[in-house]
Amino acid sequence: MLGQGRHAALALVSLLLSWREATPIEVPRDARIQQELKQPPTLVRQSVKDYIVDPRDNIIIECEAKGNPVPTFSWRKNRKFFNIAKDPRVTMRKGSGTLEIGFRSGGRPEDYEGEYQCFAKNDLGTALSNKILLRVSKAPLWPKEVLEPVVVTEGSPLVLLCNPPPGLPPPFTFWMTSGMSPIRQDKRVSMGLNGDMYFSNVIARDADTDYSCNARFPFTHTIQQKNPFTLKVHTKEPYNDTSYNATDPFGGRKVAESTPTFLSPSGSQSSKMVLRDEHLLLECIAAGLPTPTIKWFKKGGDLPGHKVKFEKFNKTLKMVSVSEEDDGEYVCMANNHLGSIRHSIFVHVKAAPYWLDKPTDLVLAPDENGRLVCRANGNPKPEIKWLMNGEPLENPSPNPSRQVLGDTIIFRSVQMGGSAVYQCNASNEHGYLLANAFVSVLDMPPRMLGAKKQLIKVIENNRTFLDCPFFGSPLPELRWFKNGQGSGLDGGQYRAYINGTLEIKKARAEDEGTYTCVASSILGMAENQVSLEVKERTRIVGAPEHKSAIRGSTARFTCKVKSDPSLPVTVTWTKDDKPLYLGWRLKKDEESLTISNVNEGDEGTYACTVKSEIDQDSASARLTVLEEASLNPSVSSALPPDRPDPPMDLDLSDPAARSVRLTWIPGNDHRSPITEFLVQFEEDRWEPGRWQNLSTYPGDFNSVILQLAPFVNYQFRVIAINTVGQSQPSRPSPRYKTSGAAPDAIPRGVRGWGSEKDNMEISWEPLLDLERNGPNLRYSVWWRRKDAGEEWSNVTTEGSKHVVHNTDTYVPYEVKVQARNEFGPGPESNQVIGYSGEDVPTDAPTDLRVSKVGSTKANIHWKPVDPASVRGEFKEYKLYYWRESSLVPGLLVSKEKRTKGVYSTASEPSGILSDLVPYSRYQMFMVVANGRFEGPPSNTVEFTTKEGVPDAPRFFRINRRSFDSIYLEWDKPLEPNGILIGYQLKYRIVNGSRVGGRTQLETFFPNVTDFTLRLPDRSTRYNFFLSALTQIGAGEVFAEESPPFANQENFTDTTVAPAWEIWNLTAEHNINYADVSWIHNFPAGSSEFVLEFTLDSDKTVKVVQVNQQPPIRVADLIAGAKYHLRVYSHAFNSISSKYITFKTKAAYIDQVDIATQGWFIGLMCAIALIILILLIVCFIKRSRGGKYPGGGFVAGFAEYLVRDKKDLPLDPVDQKEDGSFDYHSDEDNKPLQGSQTSLDGNVKESDDSLVDYGEGGDGQFNEDGSFIGQYTVKKDKDETEGNESSEATSPVNAIYSLA
Repeated sequence: MLGQGRHAALALVSLLLSWREATPIEVPRDARIQQELKQPPTLVRQSVKDYIVDPRDNIIIECEAKGNPVPTFSWRKNRKFFNIAKDPRVTMRKGSGTLEIGFRSGGRPEDYEGEYQCFAKNDLGTALSNKILLRVSKAPLWPKEVLEPVVVTEGSPLVLLCNPPPGLPPPFTFWMTSGMSPIRQDKRVSMGLNGDMYFSNVIARDADTDYSCNARFPFTHTIQQKNPFTLKVHTKEPYNDTSYNATDPFGGRKVAESTPTFLSPSGSQSSKMVLRDEHLLLECIAAGLPTPTIKWFKKGGDLPGHKVKFEKFNKTLKMVSVSEEDDGEYVCMANNHLGSIRHSIFVHVKAAPYWLDKPTDLVLAPDENGRLVCRANGNPKPEIKWLMNGEPLENPSPNPSRQVLGDTIIFRSVQMGGSAVYQCNASNEHGYLLANAFVSVLDMPPRMLGAKKQLIKVIENNRTFLDCPFFGSPLPELRWFKNGQGSGLDGGQYRAYINGTLEIKKARAEDEGTYTCVASSILGMAENQVSLEVKERTRIVGAPEHKSAIRGSTARFTCKVKSDPSLPVTVTWTKDDKPLYLGWRLKKDEESLTISNVNEGDEGTYACTVKSEIDQDSASARLTVLEEASLNPSVSSALPPDRPDPPMDLDLSDPAARSVRLTWIPGNDHRSPITEFLVQFEEDRWEPGRWQNLSTYPGDFNSVILQLAPFVNYQFRVIAINTVGQSQPSRPSPRYKTSGAAPDAIPRGVRGWGSEKDNMEISWEPLLDLERNGPNLRYSVWWRRKDAGEEWSNVTTEGSKHVVHNTDTYVPYEVKVQARNEFGPGPESNQVIGYSGEDVPTDAPTDLRVSKVGSTKANIHWKPVDPASVRGEFKEYKLYYWRESSLVPGLLVSKEKRTKGVYSTASEPSGILSDLVPYSRYQMFMVVANGRFEGPPSNTVEFTTKEGVPDAPRFFRINRRSFDSIYLEWDKPLEPNGILIGYQLKYRIVNGSRVGGRTQLETFFPNVTDFTLRLPDRSTRYNFFLSALTQIGAGEVFAEESPPFANQENFTDTTVAPAWEIWNLTAEHNINYADVSWIHNFPAGSSEFVLEFTLDSDKTVKVVQVNQQPPIRVADLIAGAKYHLRVYSHAFNSISSKYITFKTKAAYIDQVDIATQGWFIGLMCAIALIILILLIVCFIKRSRGGKYPGGGFVAGFAEYLVRDKKDLPLDPVDQKEDGSFDYHSDEDNKPLQGSQTSLDGNVKESDDSLVDYGEGGDGQFNEDGSFIGQYTVKKDKDETEGNESSEATSPVNAIYSLA
């Protein structure tokens, strides 16, 4: 072996010395290149290696890959071909290899456990996924056991075992009392890593509670509780609970102390293996009295403090992201004042394989060389194995162009057809790594990727880059030429980069011209041109200067600009970095900014910015505003203005019933005159502490009379305002309380309306707090029937509503309201007319009929109802109509009811029903509606709309797939509106914005949805107009324009407009409608949008075309249905949002109480009568010496039923589909205690003995506590105990499963 390894190494060295490797080709991310490029499969998504699934959910195993051609997928299960087609529960997602395993029709998830591997294959190779170990999560029940009380001596150590049932994944354990209170853990009492509860020493108080271990299973979200432990603590002296305290837990009793001993781990040393990058957990729990203290050390070094953490009161050492240097001996020491002990834990750090050099995809041209490298490390050292397209790669290889040397594959002079996907597997005993890397042999002539004939404008003396992106395989050589002459440009003023960029180090006027880049290889050549223009720099030659101006004068800033004559420039001004808005005071001309009538607000920094399309320049200066007397620059008025100081010395005078005078002294205005004062008030009765604005006054006032409201305890404050801002509020004034008065305000919003058919609610808006004017505010309410000559009825209330009962249905009343308080009544409101409540209309419209039915409209007629039968305010006749079906065979329609309201008081009313769908069968009926109710329905009418012209085709796509042809594709209309007889396509040549030539016509059969048009010339472009046909004629036209010729082999959809987008699509949905909103950057009013709803159940599509801005409400959706929604431009079909999915709310279903149904009551009465007759027959037969003594007919009949059951063959445990169990055994002849004897003295044995179901038996219970042994035979005790740990399958049945 050693000799072979040395020979391979020498061969590799000699090969590398004599072999020139080509640089791998990097394929650009150009869409056209990517679409044309053939590429082996590449995995982009797969499930994790250790895949645990929830048994309640469908299983989804992911495997997605990309490639060209599109890959196909297959699977292996447990290293054998997995035939998906033979298993009806397994489906593969369209366009990917992802498996979906559903259990709606039955089946067990456990049957699908195993090892899965996905294979993605196309013509160029096969990629492999990891081996995915699929396991089903398990949450078994706790083994049933009877726990005796644990007896322990005070001061002794104790361990309570948890032993949770093994789950997948393992459960999380914690301890609680049976009363669901957590067990308090401390230095003395704590839970170990294995879930057991450790007591370093027991005190008498530990017996005050019980201890129950709980296991929480993360996948099923269930918690199972073990039967609780109870403690009995023996003490040498009597225990008094009141004597307990934290400093002396033994209450003064003498308890023997002990030196530390380890409860976990045992012995003086142990070992632990941990994998690299995992977490290390070391534990030491000691017994002893007093409770020992734990300390940790590492022999031969310090503990790495940045990743070590101590938990559980220093009993647990946790180290994150373990590495190889963490290998070694760790020591924990437990000590108290009696002594100490140590335990050594030898930590061995191993490592699953990890990448040092992961193989990457390799693209080579024919006859080039390359290599794949796969390097991995681990502990132990991983073994490297190579595969090609999923099959082991033997060495020596029969392929002379490929050589495998350990972790490297050498490729020499590759040829077309040599593409493949190689797999590198690095594995050791702790795991494995699998990487796919393809080798693609590609030949492609040179091509240019950038825009054609670019124009670049630059500023002279600047460094300039001319870009010329290109691609080809083998990699072409690129050269630059200027004005089509001379040799290649490289050196001196020019520098050519390998990526195709040409650098001009310092652009000068003589560098202007046309530059040509030429890419050439053995397969051909391609070229592109870039025109360069060198411009003079834009600069400010006369910059603005700092100025000081007297208030009221004029200030002027100059800004002279010089620029290239061929470049237009714009000059803008800003003040303090904010846009400057020009007006009558601020004027701008070509070279200056003039500010007239300067004031303090004009002070600041003014900047002039001149900008061209390729550069800009700016300069700034400051303006300082001075007072007239401040010509001396040392005067303080040259300082910037500021907010005023708050007013001072507020004083109240001239008190009156509803006014008071407020006087104050203004504060310093800080070089900006005060323009106004704001007076605020606060009152302490309704909203204490809240300051409210009262009024504002001019800045030269300092004494004002305030108009006040009665019965308010005021205090005031004043705020001064200048051009800079507001001052701080002044100190509050003394309080001033106004006297009370009757209300001044009239209640607003008085109305009368009926909430029931025999009442009328009178309501109004209550007065505001400051309108009360006194205490004990009440309202007087008057009402009387209109035009009935009645006297006013009235009532006084404190609320804002009064209900008048026992009224006639819908009669008018006169209503008025008045506010009053302790000081008297206020003004009355105006009289308003209110109405009592409405009732359900009694009559239905009659003789509903249609006439003049067209394709989208129909005239409707009916006979009106008697106005008295409306029993309320006549609102409208409401027509309910719906589309029952389409006359087009196989077309599904929505039968959702739609409504149309018609207001008519004519003796022969009629209306027009529009927006109907042609060629459909409709039904309708009509009701009359008042303000609250609808009446009974009229007769139902059915009618059929005539055939119409179809809608536009669902889509119309134009693709240019070659130089000389255009491919057109469309789909049938969503609403054909009749029987489709074909399609017509009109097209004519377009040249720029001009349309020329005659219009040509093509017709197609209805089953044809594509057409290829040969072009007379590459540059020919067409306008296309497509429409569907019925017998009535051509439908809505779908117009598109063919894509322009772009000197490329790959063409894209004509509807692409890269500058415009649609994003952030949302849908707020209800039962049968959705509010759809989106964001777009289309110009205002320039585009119509199409909303496309795809029903998930049958893939039918609903299209809604809108021309208004979002949000849009879309009705006629199906309740409880799942939809896929996108929005796209009507003018540019390829500009579309991403799909979103939503589900409408389920329709409400009226719940019926079965106990109130007549049929149910009748059935119960019949059953009771039959039982009574049977009892009478039993007593008659007993008195005559019937067959069944004592039990009579009923007992005999019951025995017959039970014996009939026993004839059915049952397994010992018969599991039902719902998860419950039937139990039976051979103990069927056990007599019922206390059963009556027959006349001959023999005991009649009951096969359905109640002993089997009593408390003394071993009857089984469901997880929810229900008795499952009813009417089944008794389960044998041994078999029952053997199934006590059966698995808990549902978290809904029991969150806590008691053992």
